[in-house]
Amino acid sequence: MAVNLNATILADQARILNDMAGLARVAGAAPAAGDAQGAESFAQAMMAAVHDVDAQNRAAGDKMAEVDSGASDDLVGAMMMSQEASLSFSMLMQVRNKVVAAVDDLLKMPI
Repeated sequence: MAVNLNATILADQARILNDMAGLARVAGAAPAAGDAQGAESFAQAMMAAVHDVDAQNRAAGDKMAEVDSGASDDLVGAMMMSQEASLSFSMLMQVRNKVVAAVDDLLKMPI
């Protein structure tokens, strides 16, 4: 059990590092100001993140429903999926808060 949990944690860490590297590539490849593709690219990245978090939440809900109905006895797996979905949602909300704060700061800048 401990070995399996450790492998899961390492896999999650690797996925997070890959996601961070992907975001760094997107941020590094940002086009110059006034280019419409930059806005589309950011919007697409945010929509992909929202869809990913939604998919995790739905999968966790399905897993919990299976446990509740007795179709599965993997309570630990269901709880881990639920916690992962919760953490993903919290991370998405923090990113949203940072983006909103940055836009707010930009709007407050003197011209």
